Amino acid sequence: MLKLFNSLTRKIEEFKPISPPQVGMYTCGPTVYDFAHIGNFRTYITADILHRTLLHNRYKVKFVMNITDVGHLTGDNVGDADTGEDRMEKSAKKQGKSAWDIAKFYTDAFLKDYRQLNLLAPSVLCRATDHIKEQIVFVQELEKKGFTYKTSDGIYFDTSKFPDYGKLSNLDDIQEGARVEANPEKKNLRDFALWKFTYPNGRSFNSAQDDNASRRQMEWESPWGIGFPGWHIECSAMSVKYLGDNFDIHAGGMDLASTHHPNEIAQTEAITGRQFVKHWVHAAFILVDGKRMSKSMGNNYTLSDLTEKGFDPAALRYLYLQTHYRKELNFTFDALEASQNALTKLKEEIATFKKPRIGCAEYEERFLEAINDDLNMPQALAVLWELIKSDYPTGAKAESVARMDEVFGLNLFEAAHTVEIPETVQKLIQEREQLRREKRFHLADGLRHKIRKMGFDLRDENKKTIVSRLLPSDK
Repeated sequence: MLKLFNSLTRKIEEFKPISPPQVGMYTCGPTVYDFAHIGNFRTYITADILHRTLLHNRYKVKFVMNITDVGHLTGDNVGDADTGEDRMEKSAKKQGKSAWDIAKFYTDAFLKDYRQLNLLAPSVLCRATDHIKEQIVFVQELEKKGFTYKTSDGIYFDTSKFPDYGKLSNLDDIQEGARVEANPEKKNLRDFALWKFTYPNGRSFNSAQDDNASRRQMEWESPWGIGFPGWHIECSAMSVKYLGDNFDIHAGGMDLASTHHPNEIAQTEAITGRQFVKHWVHAAFILVDGKRMSKSMGNNYTLSDLTEKGFDPAALRYLYLQTHYRKELNFTFDALEASQNALTKLKEEIATFKKPRIGCAEYEERFLEAINDDLNMPQALAVLWELIKSDYPTGAKAESVARMDEVFGLNLFEAAHTVEIPETVQKLIQEREQLRREKRFHLADGLRHKIRKMGFDLRDENKKTIVSRLLPSDK
């Protein structure tokens, strides 16, 4: 029996699908103005573990994820997602490219990282710019029901008309998170944009009044004037299109629980008059070396930052599995290296197993109990290691490991990750080996120091030299 913590009710509940064995699941995807960072990927790895756990429990999952390629404004950084520049347009200006090119480039980059982390492909991957019509219709429905009003910069949702607004989060948190200099035309501080005008009152560009540099690349005609959709309306329109107006699970990062997700609930339930989503699942934040992750601090690492340092993407996945998804996680390169070493040891042990046979029921039952206990992956990993060290025949262990790895997604039966070593370093290592054989140890040590300056560490074990990349803190 699967149990999940529901952010809506703030308690652990038995998971009961609306139409078993079918499960509808939606995850907020990336805003593709830049590379996704390791904090983003904690959210997607959590969603993937949930997806895999549902499949392990023999549910049939329709998994939908969106790509936000318009409408996410920079004001979201300081608590007001209705102000500031569109992230896509800002990135386009900075890089001297079109907003459409920016969207394609970073979407492709995200999907490459997504595959490297062995995340299961969504049943539907939907882009906001491909669903403008659906978003306009959604706003029209809200307008008909009296939930909207117009200001000079757009169409807004009137939260005072929706009594249950903020039931997912604390209203005081939303109030405090809003900017003091909020749009003075808003009726309520918590009201949010459904459709934003490019120019006041939805008029077209006027060369006599407007600076050409301010023209938007992404804008559409609407019943209210030329503009673009608000950030929140995108997810409601797309999730309802593909999963219906009442589905099982909505996942995302904890940063979305205070504003974005409450706004999704309000605008959707205002139309339907019934519950939008049964279970809300949120992954906690990560810190980097005990500090908040940010561009200004230079610690918002991407997956390519890690792979360029010689880390296997699976090591990041393994690292995240060691901390419960609802607990804040502190990322360090030492912890990542320890995860990679543990994963390598695990794979090397599994490589000695015989052909899979009938599994070990005792361990598989304990594993199922762990993952069904609100995705308790640290406990599930502990069960895996106990199985590896047990006295069961290796063929039986191999069968159970294979079943567990369908949830872990670590590709445990693949060869252990090896470090790519430049040819120049390989030659120096060979020269050092020759010097060691000749017992010219002082010269061999000199080469070792030279190799270390090139970013690689050598460790001699049982007549074998282990090569690893140095961490930034070791150089």
